Amino acid sequence: MASDSSSSSVDYIQAIATCIAIVGTFGVNSLSNFYPPGGQNVGEISNTVFKNVQIIPANYAFIIWGIIYVGLIAYGIYQFQPSQRQDSRIRQTSRYLIIACVIQIGWIYLFTLKLFWLSVAAMLGILASLSLAYQSLDIGRGAVTRWRRWLAHVPFSIYLAWISVATIVNVASALFYTGLRTSGTSWTVAMLLVGGGLAAIIIQRYRDTAFALVFVWAYGAIAVSQRTNLAIVITSLGVAVALIFHLVLTHYLCSHPSQSS
Repeated sequence: MASDSSSSSVDYIQAIATCIAIVGTFGVNSLSNFYPPGGQNVGEISNTVFKNVQIIPANYAFIIWGIIYVGLIAYGIYQFQPSQRQDSRIRQTSRYLIIACVIQIGWIYLFTLKLFWLSVAAMLGILASLSLAYQSLDIGRGAVTRWRRWLAHVPFSIYLAWISVATIVNVASALFYTGLRTSGTSWTVAMLLVGGGLAAIIIQRYRDTAFALVFVWAYGAIAVSQRTNLAIVITSLGVAVALIFHLVLTHYLCSHPSQSS
């Protein structure tokens, strides 16, 4: 009995820590827009230091952070329920989310202080943590309730997909800053194809609609940002359309297994 009570207390503390991590990350991210540690916020650095990096999406694309934080807050409320605090998958997912949030706060400081390669290392840490959280939830592997899908699976799918895109952009920006001209069209096209290929693998394995749509959103914004560069526009929109087609086909074959045999 004492062991059960102790375990319940630990789960309760972790649920609170998860909520604090989410709110803390949102707060630091918001404040950094007005009081950036290095004098320029993330958007200003992207529009000045990295204005020639062609893989950076148009500014409007970053409103997706609003959706990400709404999703994370929804998850924070969901995981706080007693039934979810006792769920081993949710407990494990929350641990990885706390780690991701702490690293993301660090990323904001590193990037705005223009320590770009350290920011890449932090971004990879966020990506790894979210990948583990994604796997903990077992997304795309079986039937779940509607609440579970919308309050846990979808928020992490969106978050992981955007961080996947952000990692590619972060690496390209760091390379550019150190003198390797990743602003060239050939580099950009290659990175777009690599990113699209990775997204296709996730779609094939997990049939994740939310993940796919984030990539479509990002690639559409890259096409808008580089609308005068025909090669990048064609590549961005071509990959986006291919991902949508791949998603539809994957869902169709899953629901009609006899057609794929």
